[in-house]
Amino acid sequence: MAQDTLTPSEARRLALGTQGLAGARPARSGPPGVRALRREIDRMGLLQIDSVNVFARSHYLPLFSRLGAYEASALDRLVMGGPQRRGAPAYIEYLGHEATFLPAEDWPLWEFRRDRMRRRYAGPGEWFAEHRDTVDWVRAELTHRGPLRAGQVQRDAERRPRGSWWDWDDVKRALEMMWRFGEVAVAGREGFERRYALAPDVLPERLLTETAGKDEAIRELVRRAARASGVATAADLADYYRLRSRPAVLAAVRDLEAAGELVPVSVRGWERGGRPTPAWRWHEARVPRLTDRATVLTPFDPVVWFRERAQRLFGFHYRIEIYTPAARRRFGYYSLPVLIGDRIAARVDLKADRAASTLLVQSAWWEDHADAGRHGPLLARAVREAAAWQGLDAVSVAGWGDATEALAGELGAARHGDGAGR
Repeated sequence: MAQDTLTPSEARRLALGTQGLAGARPARSGPPGVRALRREIDRMGLLQIDSVNVFARSHYLPLFSRLGAYEASALDRLVMGGPQRRGAPAYIEYLGHEATFLPAEDWPLWEFRRDRMRRRYAGPGEWFAEHRDTVDWVRAELTHRGPLRAGQVQRDAERRPRGSWWDWDDVKRALEMMWRFGEVAVAGREGFERRYALAPDVLPERLLTETAGKDEAIRELVRRAARASGVATAADLADYYRLRSRPAVLAAVRDLEAAGELVPVSVRGWERGGRPTPAWRWHEARVPRLTDRATVLTPFDPVVWFRERAQRLFGFHYRIEIYTPAARRRFGYYSLPVLIGDRIAARVDLKADRAASTLLVQSAWWEDHADAGRHGPLLARAVREAAAWQGLDAVSVAGWGDATEALAGELGAARHGDGAGR
């Protein structure tokens, strides 16, 4: 039986459609409510967390890209509110991709990863085993005082006679390792600081005692990755939840293909070494006819977070330049991809000057395929909507980048320094 063949455009539209980024945002009389936020998080499966807050922290952006302007406080309550009065919190933090917000009900699925962390970092001779005094003391602090920020544990430690067995890094390291091992869970955040607690103080017993075997968990995570991706290679499916065992991923793919949930396809242009790269379509995914979204994305959006997939799907090469010396930056400190239709058409480096209520466009660049005349108004609309969502009244555009003139003209924006190296 011949495989289906997708064009590059069909593959892009399929991926965008399954991620909720294909058509226009839903028209609403007010901001999206909690039900809409939950629907989109569940569609993606997780939200990656990043602390950089030049424009907006990364986990806020995917919901804006999909739903438009919403109240960030609603998301805070949903994912950072900590334990609920009844049952489990809706979401919890764990290493689903990197640090991510995940459905709390998925806690049993991640036992295989917690077990790998324990075997890797808690064995004989490892830091955790060699610093039992520190670990035991931190555990006692959480037992007796309940959920605590790392700084609160540190301040209590500073009241104790100083010895050679602990310092601030040790306290933080103990908390982070216990979180990776599953002994500690994040009981919400205060500001943006994690509040650590013993896992039974956050999650109900049924989630702590329920188990999922490694093969079962990986199969379920591959299923979810496929559903969220629309069309994907084995590497795409593995990266979505950072599954490191290629044999386990391929075994899951075979099982899901046999069950009819994954359908083998070929995508034109998806080749390696002159041979087609095997790919699969989620059985319920359909290619949308219309993809007319214009919006900024975070570089940690599931659509582009796997750089190999972004290159293959969109011809989009990206690297974070936060740690690149200013003089060597190509696009800016923290440039955001701009989706227009079914392509990444531009990238913009945005900074919120809240004191002046102004969105500073530090740089703006077209991708090679973009057309300034056709895409200029759409880029301006995406930037204008981003500013309005953040409550910024004005936009100012620097002179760094080949899209700045068109963008400033479309916006009628003020100009500021060239922004080079910012």
